[in-house]
Amino acid sequence: MTPTFYTGLLAASVTLAAWAPTSAAAQTPVPVAPQPAPAYTLARLEALMLETSPAVRSIREATRGAQAAVRTARTIPNPELEVMNGNLRKRSNDESYGNTKSYSLTQPLDLPWTRFPRVDAAQAGFEAAQAQERASLADLRADLRTAFFDVLRRQSELRAAEEDRQLTEGIRKRIALRVDTGEAAKFELVKADAEMLMAQKAAQSALTRTQQARAALRALVGPELPERYDIVPGPQDIAVPQSMQALRDDILQSNPVLQSLRAQARQSEFRLSEQKALRLPQVSLRADMGTDPDYRSRSTGVQMTVPLWDWRGGPVAEAAARLAQSQNDVQAIEFGLVQRVENAYRQYEIAQAQVGALESGIVRQAENALRIAETAYRAGEKGFLEVLDAQRVYRAARNELISARFELASAWIELERLRAQP
Repeated sequence: MTPTFYTGLLAASVTLAAWAPTSAAAQTPVPVAPQPAPAYTLARLEALMLETSPAVRSIREATRGAQAAVRTARTIPNPELEVMNGNLRKRSNDESYGNTKSYSLTQPLDLPWTRFPRVDAAQAGFEAAQAQERASLADLRADLRTAFFDVLRRQSELRAAEEDRQLTEGIRKRIALRVDTGEAAKFELVKADAEMLMAQKAAQSALTRTQQARAALRALVGPELPERYDIVPGPQDIAVPQSMQALRDDILQSNPVLQSLRAQARQSEFRLSEQKALRLPQVSLRADMGTDPDYRSRSTGVQMTVPLWDWRGGPVAEAAARLAQSQNDVQAIEFGLVQRVENAYRQYEIAQAQVGALESGIVRQAENALRIAETAYRAGEKGFLEVLDAQRVYRAARNELISARFELASAWIELERLRAQP
């Protein structure tokens, strides 16, 4: 099984140029050669999506917001300025004695035992956002790859349905000629008509599914992808994965979802330290200056918040619960990732074996049987029903091969989603 197994599916590439409605310019007497649709490989589509997709821009904006939160955590508190203006009056006759003014400046101190945990928590949140960005981009790439291989599958089904339709119509013409000359019963023509209608219906259904798959791919890439386009498989669309043990170790180290949860656990740990540090007295420096008609005063000192009643029992317990939850989430995701890796790897092996068996023997034998049945039918040695039976066997084997190729691609996509490597 080679990484380029989809190359054979696109030997006769089908474009949507013949499916699009005729424009007014095409109805003019002067024939105009249609412009070839641009061709896109999987790598080119991924690059186009990462550059132009609004969903990608939204994901990256979330990361920039977490980066701004780090700057916010590092900010030093602003000083507080208080200005008071009044007057003095004698109590005996309420006679005005003069004006008074006072100025007060308070600077809260960002103490190390609260500042460092706060900044570290914000930095861990930024790392979690970066890992979440990689996970979201990996999901988008996986969805794009699934849509890409789905288009390949639908185009293969369309070509197969068109081949069946052409074959059935050719057989129907030969049977109609034999019925007209009296060499065959009319029942065979009725049966051929039914088979031809079924083949035409299958071809139309395959065409509709192909159009839907192409529209779904364009919706993922973005408006920069034109409505008329072709896709071609690249030489390394599906790379052979590592061994299961190496792949599992790699994923447990590099999986962005797991990295995000680990960063969130560190963030919860730092926030717990911050809440515990807030139990200590909060200190501010204060300077006061006042004037009245007879005196001018200046004073400096320390303002302290005494933790007398509130020992932050609720916030500390809440932070401890979030830390325990984050640690449990990490363990659960680690176990779930191991199971998903094993399942995807087994599915890859099964699909690879199915594709190899179908390509090397089953489809080829069914195709040879159909060819022999057609030759014998032309020579008058076999009837129409034998040809139909051989055609059904070949059609079933061919469709199974198309599905097995898509299942192989889906298993590879899931492994790449878990690895989340560009």
